[in-house]
Amino acid sequence: MTKQEKNEVIELLKGKFSQYNNFYITDTESLTVAQIGKLRNVCFDKQVEMKVAKNTLIRKALESIDAEKYAGVYDSLHKVTALLFSENPKDPAVIISGFRKANNNERPVLKAAFINGDVFVGDNQLKALTQIKTKNELIGEVIGLLQAPIQRVLGALQNKDAAAKAPASEETAAAKAPASEETAAAKAPASEEVAPTPVAEEASPVPETAVAETPATETPVASAPEATPETPAADAEATKTDLSA
Repeated sequence: MTKQEKNEVIELLKGKFSQYNNFYITDTESLTVAQIGKLRNVCFDKQVEMKVAKNTLIRKALESIDAEKYAGVYDSLHKVTALLFSENPKDPAVIISGFRKANNNERPVLKAAFINGDVFVGDNQLKALTQIKTKNELIGEVIGLLQAPIQRVLGALQNKDAAAKAPASEETAAAKAPASEETAAAKAPASEEVAPTPVAEEASPVPETAVAETPATETPVASAPEATPETPAADAEATKTDLSA
């Protein structure tokens, strides 16, 4: 490889390191050409870029960007190195884990991973990296945490409104009850006045006729004594007249 070709590779790697905040450094030694091709296809399907380069060129590219920022990965640059670049921090870990199970192989081996400024060194970090939260998942959790107090406040306000409506409905029912009683009380005298009992008594003349007939039976009794004393008086005067003659 000429110096110009090396410079071209370094510039290409610099562009990838600047573009992605997440990249994995893996060891693909002992993998066959067919297996490397299969691994590339899986990475392509998951929108993960795979680049194989010499360790010295990788280090020069990192040091030219920020030597201190990437210092934690320099010790992992040995043997055959394949770089996996991804927007999603856990996709390369999932790819490596799945590829191993599918091929019953321990390759590729994870040497190091640079995730949003944090460095994870060693193959024993692979399982933890497959469970790492993505940016969207973290944002969803934060939104959920922010919404939880708001939902509690809304729930408390709804319960308060329900509690305030309950006494109001009871007062309305209590106000309607006396009104219905007063309406019933007002209707009761009206019904009594519409059909009074005395009208029926005046319409029936039978008792008054019986009372009027009672004095008629007493008239002969009163006239009898008056006729009896008048007769002796008249006889006495006639007797006196005869004697004087």
